[in-house]
Amino acid sequence: MEQPMIGILAGMGPRSTSPFLELVLDQCQVQYNAKHDIDYPHIMIYSLPTPFYIDREIDHSRMKDTIIEGLRKLESTGVRIIAMPCNSAHVYYKELKKAISIPLLDIIEETVKCLPNTKQRITVFATETTIKSGLYQKGIISAGHEFIFLEAWQPKINSIITSIKMKKDRDSINSSWKELINEVKGKCVDGIVIACTDLSILSSLNQGLNMYDSSEALAKSLVERYIENK
Repeated sequence: MEQPMIGILAGMGPRSTSPFLELVLDQCQVQYNAKHDIDYPHIMIYSLPTPFYIDREIDHSRMKDTIIEGLRKLESTGVRIIAMPCNSAHVYYKELKKAISIPLLDIIEETVKCLPNTKQRITVFATETTIKSGLYQKGIISAGHEFIFLEAWQPKINSIITSIKMKKDRDSINSSWKELINEVKGKCVDGIVIACTDLSILSSLNQGLNMYDSSEALAKSLVERYIENK
């Protein structure tokens, strides 16, 4: 019997593609003890360049059309399910889902599922597009948590994202990250949702806070769905 092929619409941003693939492979080992090369899924990865700029407003019509074109190209390769490791792109999730005939996982839904059952004070580190959409805020509050966010944090988050995209000095990035985490801790926040896939590489530097990485949540769900359909 032919094994189902997983689709990953990646490249948003380009440096988040490889780390996400590593998370998927890690989940294969965790969930079904993948060991040999033959044990892993067939995976089709499409790294899609998109008109995203951290320092300017997004042309939403152009962005949405670009992503839909990418999804359809990926679907045409025969994949059975698609994961899109980009939180900002999920602003268009309802329209994107309708544009293809196979399942498209929802990174926001999968991430919110990972939050604890007890009430927490949660913040979100993401692009301005994701924050302005209110999607995570709605999910966090609906799950029974308190959403905490200061506008003063956003420029610092933007700067870190840009530095990662430009592959600037890692020590400097880590230092900026730790300073921001300390500011967040000062507001008695219990946990941070890492809702930008570029930031996933910093999630281990948690400074004692709980980190809920959207990339990890999406990778976990993708492998679960793969197992269900094997």
